[in-house]
Amino acid sequence: MAQPSTRQELINYCKRKLGAPVLEINVADEQIEDLVDDAIQFFQERHFDGVYPTFYKYKVTQEDIDRGRAGYSSNATSTAGIASTSVSANIVGNNTTFTFYENSNYLQVPPNIIGVNKIFTFDGANTITHNMFSVKYQLFLNDIYYWGTTELLSYAMVKTYLEDLDFLLNTHKQIRFNKRQDRLYLDIDWGSVTKDQFFVIDCYSTLDPSDYSRVWNDSFLKPYLTSLIKKQWGQNMMKFTGVKLPGGVELNGRQMYDDAQREIDILMEKMSSTYELPPLDMIG
Repeated sequence: MAQPSTRQELINYCKRKLGAPVLEINVADEQIEDLVDDAIQFFQERHFDGVYPTFYKYKVTQEDIDRGRAGYSSNATSTAGIASTSVSANIVGNNTTFTFYENSNYLQVPPNIIGVNKIFTFDGANTITHNMFSVKYQLFLNDIYYWGTTELLSYAMVKTYLEDLDFLLNTHKQIRFNKRQDRLYLDIDWGSVTKDQFFVIDCYSTLDPSDYSRVWNDSFLKPYLTSLIKKQWGQNMMKFTGVKLPGGVELNGRQMYDDAQREIDILMEKMSSTYELPPLDMIG
């Protein structure tokens, strides 16, 4: 099919682009499967259509709180609600021992999450509480109760002012994340976290082609995988360089390999200029 919708249809499409069934593609099925996985991984990590913004809701368990406050190791320590576990100890000069710690205050996240923006905080901080003595409660009690007595502009200005106070007076959740760890570290006071509390994670998730079949028909993925297979084909044929077939035809795996590499280089440049989001400038 010219518009593949499955993994096998994409493989067949790439083989036809390389000359099959007229030519025999000297690449093993196992090699092609590896190349498909590599192409999908590159597509998900670099292409702006390979990921999508989403929100994950996580319900905190008592196990999370215990790990966040004290960890599981016997040599774990906890300071100001941030748990840490001793990972190494070195003696450096003058018989002085330096002990290093690594935090254990993390949540295990699914491997499809490749980036985390922030953790949403709810309207329950110290400045804007939910009890009857809070500023928010009094605002609604005295002004909003009689609809029409308060202008929307005044209400919006008051809410913005309260949010500014909350931002200045309360510590927001600090996070650390690396997609190779599958761990979201929360540098917060885990003593203030309660069981069954929800965290809302603003993150980026990879687009799974098993769930979204249009990935297999992506305009970048098709030529990229075709060039990868062509490169592997040339690499397989290099061992026959100089061997002449009947009729005087000589195999040239090196030429095929070099041609495929040039095609991949062009696609890499196109990825950077067309399909990849530019990096944000760091100021300060």
